[in-house]
Amino acid sequence: MARRLRVEICGYHHVYNRGVAKKRIFLKDRDREKFLEILEDVSKEFKFNIHSFCLMDNHYHLLIENKKENLSDGMRQIGSRYASYFNKTYKRVGHLWQDRFKSWYVMDENYLITLFKYIESNPVKANMSSKIGEYKYSASYSILKDGVPSFLQNSFILRDYDTSVLFDMFDIPLSQKDIENIDKFHKIKYKQDDGDIVQSKKQSLEYYFRGLHSKKERNKAILNAYEDDYTKSEIAKQIGLSGTGVAKIIKKFIVGG
Repeated sequence: MARRLRVEICGYHHVYNRGVAKKRIFLKDRDREKFLEILEDVSKEFKFNIHSFCLMDNHYHLLIENKKENLSDGMRQIGSRYASYFNKTYKRVGHLWQDRFKSWYVMDENYLITLFKYIESNPVKANMSSKIGEYKYSASYSILKDGVPSFLQNSFILRDYDTSVLFDMFDIPLSQKDIENIDKFHKIKYKQDDGDIVQSKKQSLEYYFRGLHSKKERNKAILNAYEDDYTKSEIAKQIGLSGTGVAKIIKKFIVGG
């Protein structure tokens, strides 16, 4: 079965998460600063290079490069530590994140510069700034203000581009073709074939549930379909379970590691 590439694979990853029910995860500037403090600590511990970041009101984007197959462990640390801070600060209980983080593996490094601009353009798209580099809680702002945090110092954008080129690049808005390329990039699936990383096609939902002989096999197939971006409701409809039942099965795998 062609499966989605494990997010732990070494390389570049576009990582995204948002608040439960699309609620805000950052209420004050101090919240964003705390998130960045946690990001810095975890990046040191897990040897992550952060190449881009943008903290919006109810979600965040990161462009992470991992040197070991430890992305899930690192992101779990970031998510749990920030949720603990947020719940304690605002005297709340329950889940902060809508789900586990989403990530897209970057096979073609030619996408990196477009992906950087895409992440950094989020405040422009939300009418929170007029151009890349104006929004305080983004990598481009840190670079332009010469206030680069330690976790960003090995970013390819600093390594491969000089300051004058960066200023010019930030003045050019994301084009429609750039947006289309990012959309295509996010739909690409990969698999490992004899140790090599190759592009794979998304299987039909019916394919995952053929020839199963036990509840254990069915539950594993549910996880495989979910990891290949089928929704819980789509899976539930296919196999005749409730959406809640499918969600509980997936949660057992995630919580159990």
